[in-house]
Amino acid sequence: MTTLRASLLVWLFAAGACHAQTINKCTVDGKVTYTEQPCQGGAASVIAVPDAPPPNPAASAELQRMQHQANALQRERHQREAQDERAQQQAARAAQQRNKQCAQLRLQKKWADDEVRGALAQSAGRAKIKAQRAADKLALACPA
Repeated sequence: MTTLRASLLVWLFAAGACHAQTINKCTVDGKVTYTEQPCQGGAASVIAVPDAPPPNPAASAELQRMQHQANALQRERHQREAQDERAQQQAARAAQQRNKQCAQLRLQKKWADDEVRGALAQSAGRAKIKAQRAADKLALACPA
């Protein structure tokens, strides 16, 4: 609706700059044509085109108000888009940090399991406890 109104206002301003012209209506062999040039042969009649109405000062003010409003809406949209972009980047960084932490905990769990497998019989109990604690940390931070 606003673009239609703006287009109408622009057209009215452009029409205000036009001057009145004379249009000739020519009828030749039953065919009617309209031209700015005088008719050559056949019936002719002159149609006077009235001057365009003067420009409306209220329309100019309305156009400026609408342009200001459109600019404000565009600024708001850019701000929302920038805010959304920052939020997406922050979420991506948080996910990346969590993935890194989970990878570190998985590695610690793997090392602890390796210790259990390679431990001697007398130290197997300590290695099992260490492996269980690493598994507990992993499950707490990175639920499967």
